[in-house]
Amino acid sequence: MRLEVDIASKVFANAAGERHEVLRNIAFTLAAGEVGVIVGPSGCGKTTLLRILTGLDHDYQGSVDRAAQARIGMVFQEPRLLPWRSVEDNILLAAPKVDAARLSALLAVLELSAHRSHFPGELSLGLARRVALARALAVEPDFLILDEPFASLDQALAARLRDQIATLLEDRVTTTLLVTHNLDDAVRLGDRLFLLSKRPATLLHALPLRPPRSARSDADITAIKHELARLKPADG
Repeated sequence: MRLEVDIASKVFANAAGERHEVLRNIAFTLAAGEVGVIVGPSGCGKTTLLRILTGLDHDYQGSVDRAAQARIGMVFQEPRLLPWRSVEDNILLAAPKVDAARLSALLAVLELSAHRSHFPGELSLGLARRVALARALAVEPDFLILDEPFASLDQALAARLRDQIATLLEDRVTTTLLVTHNLDDAVRLGDRLFLLSKRPATLLHALPLRPPRSARSDADITAIKHELARLKPADG
């Protein structure tokens, strides 16, 4: 699924009637199967942008062009699992038609096989985030959105989940958009990076990340991170 975004402006009005612009002049394109990464300061409007892209917010000036019937999978900043349902039931609620063999394979990659009958209250945050990812991927999305999926995880656990995501995306033609504050996550997962300013968020840079993800060496990753750190605003 190809994604074309051209948002001229997004404005909120508060209870006093004051208008505040959140997004301004954000235009980019993602080809089918590409992983785009959005990096920007806290509170700049990244979640607002995601709501527009998923069709949850239509009150903006501009256009978002994607397949009307595209299946969307989303991993929120919090896992948002139903506490009274097991891991497997949480996934099946979103993807009731998922093939049993495919579900088992997905759980295996995410190291969740031993936890499929557990309930969310029995899971660590890292496990709960993996369940949320499994739920999003089980619907076989055309468009996958990952909103800060590594937030609040320690560095080692975040790196492990990031590697699992990379493995899962290699086998899928899924257009993916990742929101993160971490340049390491951006460089290791992304094909294209979109750097936003503080509010009202504008698109400062839209950069292809080369070489391709599968061919990036540690030296490539270090060089790209240095370049991005030079471009990234100090408050980002």
